Amino acid sequence: MPAFDILEKKGFQNLVKAIGPEVKVSGRIAVGILADANDDPDARWDEIVDKLRRAGVEPPNGPHPAGSVIDGRPRAGIWLMPDNASKGEFEDFVEKLIPEDDPVWPLAERYVSGIPRDARKFKPGKILRARIHAWLATRAEPRKMGAAIGIGDLDATAPLAKTFAEWLQAVFGQSEPTLPP
Repeated sequence: MPAFDILEKKGFQNLVKAIGPEVKVSGRIAVGILADANDDPDARWDEIVDKLRRAGVEPPNGPHPAGSVIDGRPRAGIWLMPDNASKGEFEDFVEKLIPEDDPVWPLAERYVSGIPRDARKFKPGKILRARIHAWLATRAEPRKMGAAIGIGDLDATAPLAKTFAEWLQAVFGQSEPTLPP
């Protein structure tokens, strides 16, 4: 994987506000914008590209299935979780990396689904997050979702993982992008 720094913006609105200043940092070669699509991928896309345009970057009309890469100085990349097309978030991406034959995943799903609604401490829309954390808790060394791929708990060879890794390489690891805009 190419080397890059992650700048957590703590929420979508903070991310959108930071796009212009981050793109304009002197000497910056590449900026990758990663956001959850949530319930409206089109609206998320529109907000991101509006800020890019205001910063002098001309993005494509819509997201590319393999992640969007815009050549220029800096090169800009946009990835909407989980897959640049679907509603969802990081947890939907992670779920696609759980090995298909994992015997614990169905048990984690049943466990969380079996918790009575009035006893749940998580928000109604976060049941997938609870299931993934229940699954992660069963690993030899339980870790956060983002770290689980590095130790082999998640399948880095899954098609979506490969596509994401190729997008990262196109944004941060090449002098020229390898993906179409």
